[in-house]
Amino acid sequence: MWLRSFIVASLLQVGIAGVAHAAGPFGSVNVGNWIGGAFSNDETGAFSHCAATAPYLNGVILVVGYNSVGTWSLAFASPSYRFKQGENAAIDVIFDGQEQARLFATANQPNMLTAVMPTNVVRTFQKANLMVATSGRTVLNFDLASAGTVITALSNCVTRVKADGLSKAGDFVKSAAKPAATAEKQPSPPAGSKVARAKTGTGFVVSANGHVVTNHHVIDGCVGDIKGNLTGEASMVLRVVSSDASNDLALLQAPSTTFKDFARIRDRSIRSGDSVIVIGFPFHGLLSSDFTVTTGIASSLSGMRNDTRFLQISAPVQPGNSGGPLFDTTGQIVGVVTAKIPALRIAAATGNIPENINFAIKTGALRDFLDNSVVPYQTAEPKGELKTTDIAGNARPYTMLISRNATEQAEAKR
Repeated sequence: MWLRSFIVASLLQVGIAGVAHAAGPFGSVNVGNWIGGAFSNDETGAFSHCAATAPYLNGVILVVGYNSVGTWSLAFASPSYRFKQGENAAIDVIFDGQEQARLFATANQPNMLTAVMPTNVVRTFQKANLMVATSGRTVLNFDLASAGTVITALSNCVTRVKADGLSKAGDFVKSAAKPAATAEKQPSPPAGSKVARAKTGTGFVVSANGHVVTNHHVIDGCVGDIKGNLTGEASMVLRVVSSDASNDLALLQAPSTTFKDFARIRDRSIRSGDSVIVIGFPFHGLLSSDFTVTTGIASSLSGMRNDTRFLQISAPVQPGNSGGPLFDTTGQIVGVVTAKIPALRIAAATGNIPENINFAIKTGALRDFLDNSVVPYQTAEPKGELKTTDIAGNARPYTMLISRNATEQAEAKR
């Protein structure tokens, strides 16, 4: 009984602005473990929002809401939570091990964090089977079975209640209208066709002639121009000089620009346990427009299945870091960031979620690639450690945001 009472309380409280007094549910949303309906503001009697909840074995209750002004929300509730009113938290969510987003949540109630869900996140949530949510050291898994139907039902709930009123609320799952979250989508392209999507990565200048190193997968399938942006400067169109898919490296070049500052490649091998610094542009457009800096160590001198072309590093990386520079503590390049371990696949195989396992291409493969491309890069001896802030400052004039439109094979309609 206590769980049902808590679920009802969570449904009442999920309004974006923190509805203090709400009544309901009116009508019903009942799909799998999800329950909910429409709710009114007790102070005015006006329709407030539609919401549905699902309890999980990890002790957390997910609450999805859609209010009368068209804003989606996702809340994490638990009787064990003890938040201060107005406390904020960043929650990173990963859907099916691929699509990622960062949500910024607020505690409008002591036992619940509520975040606005952007439309693109709602679309992904609607199609996903599994969501992994991370906040600090807490990592939680959520099976999203029936989530697509719930999103559709909540959208239908808002549409019908606004049109007919709370008194005519019924079963919002039946004859549900197409959700507002997907209303602006264009008709799905036929299976096998290609669509262009905006993609971003990171690159770094390695010569005074404006040669830029990045990953092959950053530019693969490019449609139109590839653009590079140094922080605070206008974008420039980059041309592709060469590309190596097997080693995931690509070489671009800026147009007739002389660079006074460019990266130097360390000419001595890095050792396991040495400190490393990653600089790049993860989640561009969602996080800071400036580059971000993370630190860690070289955990191993080989990658997956003992692949000696790669380093394993503990410095956190995210989508958008691909192609970025990996530095030692003297500010020399010791690798090119390329990938993070497929956490959900490993979790499915082992029952454990891996942490801080990422990979970079070693300088041996990078130098061979640059030599074959006849690039006048420079090497340097590691001399004297620098502060991380100084390494980041030195990297600013030659670390680029790489952006382009890339084709992806359109999926058949699910």
